[in-house]
Amino acid sequence: MKQNDSQKNRLPQNFDDATASLEAWVPKTELGKKVKSGEIKSIDEILNTGMRILEPEIVDTLLTLKSELLLIGQAKGKFGGGQRRVFRQTQKKTREGNKPKFATMAVVGDSDGHVGIGFGKSKETVPAREKALRQAKLNVIAVRRGSGSWEEDSNQPHSIPFAVEGSCGSYRIKLMSAPKGKGLVCDKEIAKILKLAGVKNVWARSQGQTKNKINVITATMQALKKLSRTRIMPEHVGFLSIAESSINKSQKVDSNE
Repeated sequence: MKQNDSQKNRLPQNFDDATASLEAWVPKTELGKKVKSGEIKSIDEILNTGMRILEPEIVDTLLTLKSELLLIGQAKGKFGGGQRRVFRQTQKKTREGNKPKFATMAVVGDSDGHVGIGFGKSKETVPAREKALRQAKLNVIAVRRGSGSWEEDSNQPHSIPFAVEGSCGSYRIKLMSAPKGKGLVCDKEIAKILKLAGVKNVWARSQGQTKNKINVITATMQALKKLSRTRIMPEHVGFLSIAESSINKSQKVDSNE
């Protein structure tokens, strides 16, 4: 019980530290100043205009994010060798000896239509993780959701509206709409990205080399970006239950109409 109490006490401290860091944040860019002053209140205002985010505090202010590290590395050794881990280790041989480096990838999202991927590399694990989280916040995108499966007639954006494809290296992936209750039928690392993006049901079909998880993640993000770039006719928006941003906002618009 003492351990549980100590763990519970850590959460408010971390929350207070994050809040204090945002209050002490001094914006350096014009976009950051507008967010700090309250002139911009939604992340969609930034993403729709194509403005570049250069400060991670902008995303922290406008979104409530969850983060997770992706398994891109592989453990070495006789016992436990081959198991996936979050850090990918490489080393360079020099006269002074071997100099290792650690790389990792992080995903952040609000589980409501926004997700970002970041890559970080450093001589130590902690700086690599911080770089990945920072880069993930700067790379946040909006994911268009809907219900485009022919197996059901739902008016809730629990899946994707249409099939999209992405590629990186020899790896190819195709994401397809799935009915309610099917879940995320895909690779575990892809499922982490889709879950934080707010997609609950999807089919995935892939081909090519899957050992390099960086290519798998990159191809998945490429496919998700195509969801927003594809043009849709106005009469198909309601038919496919397309949500451009958060589900709550789209529900309010439908109720007003």
